[in-house]
Amino acid sequence: MGESSGSVSVDIETISLGGKEHIIQTGHGSVSVAVFGDLDKPALVTYPDVALNHMSCFQGLFFCPEAASLLLHNFCIYHINPPGHEVGAAPISSDVSAPSVDDLADQIAEVLDFFGLSAVMCLGVAAGAYILTLFAMRYRERVIGLMLVSPLCKAPSWTEWLYNKVMSNLLYFYGMCGVVKEGLLQRYFSKEVRGSVHFHESDIVQACRRLLDERQSTNVLRFLHSINGRRDLSEGLKKLQCRTLIFVGENSPFHAEALHMTSKLDRRYSALVEALPVHWQPSEPPKPFMHLT
Repeated sequence: MGESSGSVSVDIETISLGGKEHIIQTGHGSVSVAVFGDLDKPALVTYPDVALNHMSCFQGLFFCPEAASLLLHNFCIYHINPPGHEVGAAPISSDVSAPSVDDLADQIAEVLDFFGLSAVMCLGVAAGAYILTLFAMRYRERVIGLMLVSPLCKAPSWTEWLYNKVMSNLLYFYGMCGVVKEGLLQRYFSKEVRGSVHFHESDIVQACRRLLDERQSTNVLRFLHSINGRRDLSEGLKKLQCRTLIFVGENSPFHAEALHMTSKLDRRYSALVEALPVHWQPSEPPKPFMHLT
C-alpha cells in the first residue's frame, strides 16, 4: 500500500521480522507454522480467526515496540495457520474432507511433537481461541496458560449457524465476493474502524480487505465449515485449570460469549479484561488486536 498524506500506511503481507516458515505434514493434512524468536525460550503458540493467518491477525502486536519486545524477550512464537491460510497457499483438493475441530486440535499436538515442545502458552482469536481451548481440554498437560481474544466456546446459535451457511454458499458459488468480505470485516473490526460518512476506512481495514482477496475461498470455506460444526465446551471449562486470560471489547460481536466463558471457568485460574470502545482516528496506528473494539 502506497504512502498517504496524514495517515499510517500498512501493508500487512510485506512485513517481515525474520521468522521461518515450516510446512508440517500431519495426520490431518499439512499445516504452515511460522516461527519467530529464540528456540531456547518458552513457546507461545498462536491461532488466528476465520480467513486470517498469522500476518493479518497478529502482526499488529509487532507494530507496538513494547509488546514486540516483551513477547520476543520472553517467548519463541509459533504461529500456526489454519490449513490453507498461509500466504501463497494452493487450493486444498475437494476430495479431501474438511477437518473437524477435534482434528484441528489434534493437529496442534502434532505440531508440538514436530518441534519437540512439551508444554506451551497459547494465544488465540475468536475461532482460533476455540481451537486452542479445545486443545487445552484434550491435552491438559501440554498447556501452561491461555490468552484468548473474543473467544468462542459454545455451539453456534441457529442465527450464527444459518449466517455461516449463507457465507459458505457465497464462498462456494462466488468466491471471496464483496458480501463475504464485508461480513468478515464486520467480524474483525468495530464500526468506527471500518469507516462511516464521518470517517474514512482505516488503512488497516483496507489492507485486510486486500488480503482477503488473496485468500483461497475454498480453503476459507473448509475452516468455516469446521467452526460451524463446533460443539459446546461450557461443561468442560470448570476442569480447565491452566491460567486463562480473556480479552474482549465492549462492542465485540463475541462479547456475550466471552462473558459466558468467563462465568464457566474456575475463578482461581482465570481473569477477564474488558476493553472500552476505542475512538480510533484513521491517522492513528493500528491496534494490536482486531476484536477488541
